[in-house]
Amino acid sequence: MTGSDASPSFTLAYVPGVTPTKWVRIWNERLPGVPLTLTAVPTDEAERLLRARGADAGFLRLPVDRTDMSAIPLYTEATVVVIPKDHLVAVAEEITTADLADEILLHPLDDVLEWEELPGRPANERPATTADAVELVAAGIGVVVVPQSLARLHHRRDLTYRTVTDAPVSRVALAWPEDATTDLVEQFIGIVRGRTVNSSRGPQAVTAERNEGGGRGAGGDRKRAAGAGGRSGGKPGGGRSGAAKGAAKGTSKGAPKGSSKGAAKGAPRGAAKRGKPRKRP
Repeated sequence: MTGSDASPSFTLAYVPGVTPTKWVRIWNERLPGVPLTLTAVPTDEAERLLRARGADAGFLRLPVDRTDMSAIPLYTEATVVVIPKDHLVAVAEEITTADLADEILLHPLDDVLEWEELPGRPANERPATTADAVELVAAGIGVVVVPQSLARLHHRRDLTYRTVTDAPVSRVALAWPEDATTDLVEQFIGIVRGRTVNSSRGPQAVTAERNEGGGRGAGGDRKRAAGAGGRSGGKPGGGRSGAAKGAAKGTSKGAPKGSSKGAAKGAPRGAAKRGKPRKRP
C-alpha cells in the first residue's frame, strides 16, 4: 500500500487457483524500487479485502459487484470433474453433465461455479471447502466439479480429472476499488494487459516518453547540422566544406593529370626515342 509518509509499495491479493508469478516477475523487473507483497485470500473474502484497502488490487473470480469496484476480465477456465484414477469416467477425454447423473456430486460451500441445476445426486452434507471435497473424492464418497486450476491446486496422485464440456465456467479478473486507481495500480494494469515499458501508464511511462522525445530532438539537431554541412559543402555525408572539396578537386584534376599523365606519356616516350638506335646511311 502507498501512503504519504511511507515508501511506495504494492499489495496484490489473489484467490486459490490463480498463479500471479509471471506478472510479479515483470513488476520486479520494471519497478525494482517498489516492493510487491502477495496476499492469498479465500474466494469469498476477496472483494471485502479490497474494499477495506487490505490490498491495492487483486485477482479474483467473477462476478464482482461493480458498484464501487473496477474489474478487467482476464481469462476463462475450463471446468473439470475430479475423480479417482480407476473411475469409469476416466476412460474418456471429455464428458457432459449427463455422464454424472448417477454420481454423488459433492458441492462445497466455497464453490465458485454458478449452477442453475446441479448434476448427479446430492451428498448428505456439503463439504466446507473444495480441499475437503477433494479428500472425500479420494475416500470414494463422490465426485466434485471445479475449475481446472483448483483441480491442479489440490492434486493427488490417486486422483485425476476430466473436462465437463457443458458445465458452468469460472472467469478470473483483476479488480481494485474504483476510487483507488493509483499510479501503481495503473502500472500493474499495464503489466497484466501486456503493455511494454514505454506504453504502460504512469510516471515511468511519462518519463520514458519524455526521454524518447529528447532523443528525437537530438537526432533532429544532428540531421539539421548534417543538412547545413551539406548545403555549404555539397552532398551530405561527406561533411567537407566547399574549400576542402575544391582543393581536393584541384589536386585530383590538376596535379595528377599534369604529373602522372605527363610522366606516363612524356618520360617513357622520350626515353624510348632516345634509346632507339639510329640507322646510318
